Amino acid sequence: MINQRKAPHDWRLTAYRGLLLLALLVLLGQLGRLQVVQGAEYQQAADVNRFRLAADPAPRGVIYDRRGFQLVRNLPLLSVAIVPAYLPEDPQERLGLLTRLAGLLDLRLRPPLHEGRDSAAEAASSGAPLLEVLEEAALAPYSPVRIKSEVTREVALLLDEQHLDWPGVLIQVDSEREYIHGAVTSHVLGFTGPVPADQADSYKERGYNPNVDSVGLTGVEYAFEKDLRGQNGQKLVEVDVAGREVRTVGEPQPALPGYNLRLTLDLDLQTKITELLSQQLKALGKKQGVVIALDPQTGQVLAMVSLPAYDNNLFTGGISTEELRALQRDPARPLVNHAISSMLPPGSTYKLVVASAGLEEGVVNSGTVLHCGGILWLPNRYYPEDPSLAQPFYCWIHTEYGGSHGSLSIVSALGQSCDNFFYQLGGGYRTYFEGLGVERIGQYAELFGMGALSGIDLPGETTGLVPSPKWKRANYRESWTTGDTYNMSIGQGYVLSTPLQMVNLAATVANGGTLYRPQVVNEVLDSEGQVVRAFAPDVIRTVPVSADNLAIVRQGMRAAVVGSGATAYELRSVKVAAAGKTGTAEFFEDRNKDGLPDRDSEGHLPTHAWFVGFAPFDDPEIALVVFIYGGGQGSAAAVPVGRDIFAYYFGRDRVKESP
Repeated sequence: MINQRKAPHDWRLTAYRGLLLLALLVLLGQLGRLQVVQGAEYQQAADVNRFRLAADPAPRGVIYDRRGFQLVRNLPLLSVAIVPAYLPEDPQERLGLLTRLAGLLDLRLRPPLHEGRDSAAEAASSGAPLLEVLEEAALAPYSPVRIKSEVTREVALLLDEQHLDWPGVLIQVDSEREYIHGAVTSHVLGFTGPVPADQADSYKERGYNPNVDSVGLTGVEYAFEKDLRGQNGQKLVEVDVAGREVRTVGEPQPALPGYNLRLTLDLDLQTKITELLSQQLKALGKKQGVVIALDPQTGQVLAMVSLPAYDNNLFTGGISTEELRALQRDPARPLVNHAISSMLPPGSTYKLVVASAGLEEGVVNSGTVLHCGGILWLPNRYYPEDPSLAQPFYCWIHTEYGGSHGSLSIVSALGQSCDNFFYQLGGGYRTYFEGLGVERIGQYAELFGMGALSGIDLPGETTGLVPSPKWKRANYRESWTTGDTYNMSIGQGYVLSTPLQMVNLAATVANGGTLYRPQVVNEVLDSEGQVVRAFAPDVIRTVPVSADNLAIVRQGMRAAVVGSGATAYELRSVKVAAAGKTGTAEFFEDRNKDGLPDRDSEGHLPTHAWFVGFAPFDDPEIALVVFIYGGGQGSAAAVPVGRDIFAYYFGRDRVKESP
């Protein structure tokens, strides 16, 4: 019988089994920790990678003229965005992708050594460098940031078809503004663009995403941004590994479109005025001019033309650096709305203020007669009896052969624009005629809206200047003189006004003394065309000049058309009775940079051409200002434009309201 022995126990097998058991326990513990203890945390992390809140941009409100003709609309736009979280993690791979993308989209990868944004126009140009944009977006890595607007269909198809080679790069369908009439309405409408870098925090506080949203930067687009922008919606979307949208999860929150605007602007009149002013500038060899047409009974702006203008469609999608620099370096400053932003000597159009003040203060009346001898000799204050020290002040009619207006009433002085009459009315003469004086001239100028913002619903308005002895002392460290008052009385010297202030002056005289706040927006409408907010005429003040005295001033403006020696006689051809006032304003210019004012061969300073007027005379419907920079005499350069505008306005077939 064979004796069987039991096999010895293999300790290595036991150890191996123990290790397996231990590993299993560790794995089970880890699995439990991941799924039970930290399950919610990792599920949330996975959902962040898998789901994304996508914005649903609100359609921006559109803009119409007073008759309902569309001025601005939205067009579909292909743009490129990046979701930073889905870019390659490896720094070299990320940099390589961004470098290729910058080359494809013609973007800067890094900023140049010296760069800054100094204006709204620059903020709307080609955009910030790509790496800088991504650095600013690092706090919200799963939110798309737009890096290029208005890409071609070919580029969009390339990025879409090869999306696996471009992780984190998305094609989005946005909208862009189309300004249907371009330069004709650009200064009123303005344009939109990216949020300016120096205002990003302010816009964030108002609910904007500076990396994505476009905002109004100038004109009505800026002034009514809150109404036009609407309210963005959002939706929860599932995305793939490259960050591309796969499907929408749940019910989206729809976007609310922005409100629409109906302007006071008459597109037909705006277009015609642009044509007429352009023709006159070309004929004169000048580049800069302004025409504003107001309804004197309401303050509504019927037309506002500032030339040279610019095509605001250039800023849609981002203007090129070359185009922007060309606009900025143009000495005629096409980006500036000269109608509200340029402060200019108003010349003889300012005599409407002095005439109103003189009548109301009783310094003159309709029967007062003052003499114009062509030259008024102002005695030296310290040696009044020494004629060799007297200072000459010339009437515009003066020539070396002794031209003069003779004896004039205030009506004929306005009609013939006699400077000597207004020198005396404003500053007095010797001891036998006491004029208004600088304080009263300044007081009435301010009552008519000079030296202050009108409050028009457009950005960029300036105040003009109503000088005073205190102002001169503070700025020039000199005392005010009678000669300063003489110059102020004819709209020269230190007086500065905007074209908008001058047309508002004419409108106030025309309507009998009511100073309105000019308005370019008439109604705010919802997407169904229902009125959300309407703008009633806004009275700033009733000017304290009696109806009788303003009637005398209007008679003087009518005399400028039909009276003896009328300076605006060309308005006689208009089929309705018109009234007006011309202006020729000397100004300082130093083109050769020698520190001295430019003068012509006869020693004369260059002059701006002005005209203000209204029609019909008995029941005014329209008030005008025409200004031509360096245009020469107002009667020769500005009046013909006013004549043609009146003729067109009262001769055209009235355009019916658009449905």
